[in-house]
Formats: sequence, structure tokens, C-alpha cells
Amino acid sequence: MARDPRYDILFEPMKIGPVTAKNRFYQVPHCNGGGYRDPSAAAEMRRVKSEGGWGVIFTEQCELHHTSEITPFIELRLWEDQDMPALARMAEAMKSNGALAGIQLAYSGINGPNLYTREVPLAPTALPIRTFTNDPLQARAMDKQDIRNLRRWHRKAYERARDCGFDLICLYGAHGFGVIQHFLSTVTNQRSDEYGGSLENRSRLLRELVEEGREAVGDSCAITLRLSLEELVGDLGFANSELRDMIEMHSELPDLWDLAHGTWEDCSGPSRFKEEAAQEELVRGVKELTSKPVVGVGRFTSPDVMVRQIKSGVLDFIGCARPSIADPFLPKKVEEGRIEDIRECIGCNICITGDMTMSISRCTQNPTFMEEWRKGWHPERMNERGESESVLVVGAGPAGLEAARALGLRGYQVALAEAGTELGGRVAKECKLPGLSAWGRVRDYREYQLSQMANVEVYFESALSAADILEFGFENVALATGSTWRCDAVARQHVVAPPLDPALPLFTPDDLMAGTLPEGERVLLFDDDHYYMGGVLAELLVQAGKKVTLFTPSARVSDWSVNTLEHWAIHQRLDELGVEILLNRGLVSTRPGAVVTDCAYTGKTWTLEADALVLVASRLSNDGLWHELKAREADWADAGIRSVKVIGDAEAPGPIAWATYAGHRYARELDGPDLGDALPFRREVTQLAL
Repeated sequence: MARDPRYDILFEPMKIGPVTAKNRFYQVPHCNGGGYRDPSAAAEMRRVKSEGGWGVIFTEQCELHHTSEITPFIELRLWEDQDMPALARMAEAMKSNGALAGIQLAYSGINGPNLYTREVPLAPTALPIRTFTNDPLQARAMDKQDIRNLRRWHRKAYERARDCGFDLICLYGAHGFGVIQHFLSTVTNQRSDEYGGSLENRSRLLRELVEEGREAVGDSCAITLRLSLEELVGDLGFANSELRDMIEMHSELPDLWDLAHGTWEDCSGPSRFKEEAAQEELVRGVKELTSKPVVGVGRFTSPDVMVRQIKSGVLDFIGCARPSIADPFLPKKVEEGRIEDIRECIGCNICITGDMTMSISRCTQNPTFMEEWRKGWHPERMNERGESESVLVVGAGPAGLEAARALGLRGYQVALAEAGTELGGRVAKECKLPGLSAWGRVRDYREYQLSQMANVEVYFESALSAADILEFGFENVALATGSTWRCDAVARQHVVAPPLDPALPLFTPDDLMAGTLPEGERVLLFDDDHYYMGGVLAELLVQAGKKVTLFTPSARVSDWSVNTLEHWAIHQRLDELGVEILLNRGLVSTRPGAVVTDCAYTGKTWTLEADALVLVASRLSNDGLWHELKAREADWADAGIRSVKVIGDAEAPGPIAWATYAGHRYARELDGPDLGDALPFRREVTQLAL
């Protein structure tokens, strides 16, 4: 198919200093949980993006010196020459299909606790280290010699980056993570010398680092600056107005201005709180202050929105991190006129949890993310069909839909049997909850892909028994029958059910999503799940006119959502809605008109009046059909069945990303070799020093 002419502007070559990007698709730096531990996995992930048509591809944060590192987070390192081969491999992979390769150099300063190197942290001003985990140590204020050292360390990092083969070198001064931002902001810069006070003084280091970087690399690399649009920390913060003054003051300094919202939470807010192009107003007008190109971000998934950003003079490059993860082939699909094939980011931020938990990142939409090297999975190509021919997939939730899609691509004859009347399973229900509409893209993408496959048939209102399946004659059966929320409060606080008096009405998330709401006004919601569901349902209940109290044994609302950068926003939203929040508070029992709660630490109890209790606890796998079939395993061979596998929430409930991964893995591995006890993925092991 041909490219729609209205998108031609996205494919114009663009100069960035001495180098030229082949188009305006700019993958901004993003973490992936791999870093220095999994360099080949990270390199192959970015090579696939090069194949997918991106004009610029960046690394994640790369620590340039051992005196500033952010252990336990696993980023890249360029501390010494022995770090170069892994980075050179990554640069080569990025450039393999004509993209420019960029590296983001970071000196984390007051964000670098140095838990691994044990060096004393350095910052513009002596202040406590500012980290997610409130590490109990402080940074020493840099003296003039420290600043000279910092400039020398940067020059060495520039030279190493150039020698690794990178085309672009980005200095990181955004999201509160970079020393440049620490000098620019009066929150972290309270100096009285020539590096503090006025904006001109606070931007002195920035100018020195860029000018010396250009001297170090000459015309072999472009130098870019990544800066915060608005720090959002009160009167002392680096405001959007100051950013504009600073850019006007140094308009021609870097080869490109890379602009992102203040904190990481503000910049990469989930779709529940941030719309596409949410940062547009903060960027608008910056291009008028400089002749150098400007890149910005905003979870761009729509080519029409991208075009508008450029034609309206807001941006020169379309910066993408999360959308490039959800679909590494986004540019190529636009170029080939396959807009409907774009796997749109849903803004769930599950990708960020890989970095936050120091593990390999995942993507709800793209199960192959970070498995490109480890398992050899390609986001657009499947392995060939094995020796069997037919598969029955039972259940059309996220696991079943992804299994059917991937199996269809492999060439199997697939029947997808859904007991209900619509596709999507839990996604179809959850996307109707407040703020989660974008999550429907998990279903929508797969529904469209299945509609294009002649070898996949979908059957609704098809609740199946073991006897039905044995009669059908399918060679392989995948059971993706989902899960159900428990109504007995069994989760983390209680591993056996506490005493719950039936006289007090109890509700589960399934009840509320089915439209069954409490009749009384006073509703207590017990959240022992600690992800998004408790907060979302509290919001739903408020919309229904209920007076809601949310209590949780955790010290934070929606505790695990700190890993998706939304726990602050969730707490603020609930507070604005008038939800009473009780932290460190567990569930003891219920009785007519009341709930007995206790302190998670002391066991002290309180009795709260209530008309109903909503339990957001744990889930039970809907695995009855699996056990039915397992009981008749002796009949499988006579029925022509070669394999039966339970997948997704039916095997073990988890986030939606775990379900799509399970469906994809099933499809990839069907008819594959028996690995026995061997690892199902590749890994790199640290080499012992001589």
C-alpha cells in the first residue's frame, strides 16, 4: 500500500547539526530494565526499532562517571573503556537500517546515591539525595575543582561515545535526574558564585559542557540537550518561563533542543491522567526562540496528531518512547499506508515497571519487547507452523486473543471460542472504568488483526465442556478462561478468609464492572490488591453518588502503582473526589452496618459504619475446564488431541501484560522442541576478572 500524502511531512529528512535524520520519527531515550546487565538484549531491541523505520534511536540513561550512579536501578554505564564494546554493539544495531544512533549521557548528581561505588555524591548545593527511595544520605556541594573535574569527565565520555559510533550525544537535564537541571533549578542550586544566582550563572555549566563537547567530537557527532519544560515544585522550581528565557539566551548552543515535562511522573503520566500530546502548550512557542530543531514527547500514537504538531509549528521531531515500545514498526506502518496495523500504546506504563523493579521490561501491547534477543521473538514475524495444524483457543480475553492472533500468523487453523457475546474478556470490562478507555486498544488491535485472517474463526456464546472439546477433534487446545475476583477477602493480609457477616452486603470488582452497585450511601472499599483497581473503583463509586472510604494495609494508596508513576496522581484524584483514605489499615471482620478494621502494625481496632463493603483482594483462576480435561487425559489421544495448555489468568492471575505475554508465548512455543530443564531464554553472565 502507498503512504497517505498527508503524512509526507513526517518523512522529510532533517538536519541535526552535522548529521541528518532520514525522517522525523525520534525515539527519545527510554529505560528497559536491561542496561549494563543485559546489553545484547537492549541492543537487539533497538535494532528492531531501526528495522521499523525510526529516524533517530537513543539509548537509555548512560552514567558517564562512577562518582554518580543510581543503583539499584540498572542503566547503561560508560565509566571506562571496558564499557565501550557493549555500547558500540548497540550503536551498530541502531544504525543497521539507516537510523541515527544517539546516547544519553547522565551525571545524576543529587539523584545519584552511589550505593554501588560508595563515592560521596556531588551536587551544586549540599542537600539530601533526592531519590524514589529516600536514601538516608546527602550530597556534598561541588567546589570549583569538582566542576572542572565534571567537565573533564564529560569530555572523556564524549570521546568514548564518539568512538563507540554514536551520531548524537544528548546531555540529560530533565526529570530531575541530570546535573544540568540541578544547576538550572533554584531548588537544587543555592550557590552564590558564578554558577549560582542569576539564570545566566545557573546556565553557565550547561554552556561549558556543550561547547566543550563540540570541541571534543568536532563534526562527527551532534550535541543535543534534554531539559525539563517545567519543574512543578513551587516558586523555587525551574519554570517554563525560565526555560524559554534560557533557550532565548542560548538559542544556537546545542544542535537540538529535546524538551520533556518536569518530573518523570509528569512527563510519562499514564493515559488515565494524561492525554496524547499533553505537553503541547508547554512547548508551543519555543521554536520561535531558536533556529535549531525541537523535539517533544506526548505519547504520540496518531499520525494525524504528529502532523499537526509539525504543521502548527510546535515540534520539528516527534519524540516517542512508550509508542516506540508498543510498536517498533510504527514509522514503517505509516510509510506503507498500514495505519490500522499500528499497535497503539495504551499508556498503562507497565514498561516503566521494568526499570522501577530492576527487571526486564514488559509491554502490554507488544509481548516481544525485550525478548527480541533473549528468545528471538520479532514483533512483526512469527516462526513457521509446526507439525500439527489446528488449535482451539477457549476464551477471548487478552491471553486468548493474543494466542489466536499469533497462531494465525504462524499458519494454524484456529477456532476462538468465547462464552460471551464480545471479545476482550477482562479488558472489555476494565476499559469502561474511569480513565481506562485507552486500554480497549488491547482488544481493538487484536480484533482487527483476527478479522483479516481467513484461517481464524471466532465463535461467540460458546461455553464449552470437556466433552465438547473431546468431540471437536482439534489437535491442540489452549484454555484462556480468565479469572474471577474473590469475595472472601483472601489476599495478602488474610491467607484464609476472615469472619464476614452476610448481613453486610459484599461486592467485588466483578460486581461493580457488571453494573451491580451498592444501594446504601456509605461504602467502604478494602484494597489488598495494591495496583490500579482499588483507586479506579473508588472513583466509580463516587461518580455513582456514594460516600467512599478506601482503606488498605499498605502505607500508600495503590502501592504498586509507584512503579507505573501514578501513585501520586491516584492519591490526589481520590482526595479531590472526597474519598476518605485510611492507610496502614487492615480488615478484621464485618457485622450488620459496620466493618471492624485494624492497624497493620499494632493490631489496634476501629469500627467503621458502612452500608456495604467492596473487596479488592485477589483472584481465583477459572480453571475448572482445565481440571475437567485433565481428569480425562486418557481420552485425549483417541480424540486426536496432542496437547492441552492453560494460559494467562486461568493459569495464574496477573496484570494484563502477563496475559498477552502468556498468549504470545503459547503461540510461539507450540510444536516446539522440549527444552527439558534448559533455560527458555538466553542471558549474559558476568565474566570473572583475571
